[in-house]
Amino acid sequence: MADLTSKQRAHLRSLAHRLRPVVHVGTDGISDAVVASVEDALKTRELLKVKVLDGAPLEVRDAADSLSSRLADAHVPQVIGRTIVLYRPFPEEPGIRLPR
Repeated sequence: MADLTSKQRAHLRSLAHRLRPVVHVGTDGISDAVVASVEDALKTRELLKVKVLDGAPLEVRDAADSLSSRLADAHVPQVIGRTIVLYRPFPEEPGIRLPR
């Protein structure tokens, strides 16, 4: 999938507004366990929030870049405060229809 357009990012941000963080990044940073947790969460939902706690050893933008690079076909439509929004469409039938 190509990079998201600004309209698509805005649409995903509006959908993510009501969501609660599913995964928390703590003092270990982006470990294999965190990546596995996010991978498992993305099997059941296309859009999720990840919270980077204050004790995390890396900045939020760095955590977002690390997660998106370690997850196949994952995008970061938004980083706000200490929260990362991740999006990965389901391979067979995407549930979220993105604007063109």
